Amino acid sequence: MSKIEYDGPILEIENLSISFFTRLREIPAVMDFSVAVQPGEAVGLVGESGCGKSTVALGVMQDLGVNGRIVGGSIKFKGRDLNKMSDEELRDIRGNEIAMIYQEPMASLNPAMKIGKQLMEVPMIHEGVTKEEAYARALEVVTDVKLPDPERILKSYPHQLSGGQQQRIVIAMALMSKPALLILDEPTTALDVTVEAAVVDLVKDLGKKYGTSMLFISHNLGLVLETCDRICVMYSGEAVETGSIEDVFDKMRHPYTQALFRSIPLPGADKNARPLVAIPGNFPLPHERPNGCNFGPRCDYFDEGRCNAADIAMSEIAG
Repeated sequence: MSKIEYDGPILEIENLSISFFTRLREIPAVMDFSVAVQPGEAVGLVGESGCGKSTVALGVMQDLGVNGRIVGGSIKFKGRDLNKMSDEELRDIRGNEIAMIYQEPMASLNPAMKIGKQLMEVPMIHEGVTKEEAYARALEVVTDVKLPDPERILKSYPHQLSGGQQQRIVIAMALMSKPALLILDEPTTALDVTVEAAVVDLVKDLGKKYGTSMLFISHNLGLVLETCDRICVMYSGEAVETGSIEDVFDKMRHPYTQALFRSIPLPGADKNARPLVAIPGNFPLPHERPNGCNFGPRCDYFDEGRCNAADIAMSEIAG
């Protein structure tokens, strides 16, 4: 499939609502969520575990399973609404123009197939290239992800590689088709700190080399601050603050963003000068969300009768 040229936002999510349905009830997971990713831009999606970050990613991939459903809003890729595409159109886009890297690298690799064959499948299926072309591209991408002895790696099975090497192969696989959008869902969760830092540097370098836009999903604020151009903070299924890294870091307005930054160690921060402060209370379950602001029961600035009177819409604040 030939790739579509487009000069607007690569990804545009507007007022997205996603629910999961059981026999007893509808469970809202994401509510009225909006974010955009521009060409060549890296946007970080941060928040506590369970806030809906991965659900947004699965919504973009149109992979919500049998119980998940988009109940409102739109997800546009290069101006085209993914919700309205046929299964065939989605197959052409997934893995070709949109690629996703999941939390656990081994879950993305076939244990019975050599690395080279798995990498070669991507351009052979999506672009119809020859085996020779696919092998040459696989060798190039494995070299780009800075794995030693690329030819040996291509002849290896996944179990013969370390966790860090497997994650680099998953990144290589995602980049084989030179996608316009790369979604990274907690890509360093299973890695130790030193390998994590190397993978983050690698993602930044490859994003620039391939001109790929990125949606970087993480609960690790430090990684997002180092990797991304803009940030979107989520809480309990909603976006509460979005902006450039500099604006949000220097002028954060939402009490949850402030509390999140206070509770997490940041790169280069002095632990004595900046003691960590835990966020009080518990994260609400989807069916226990309060009226008004979801963060109200845990907020230092909660105002009875105002914060819990009605839903509070996102608004743009100058300066």
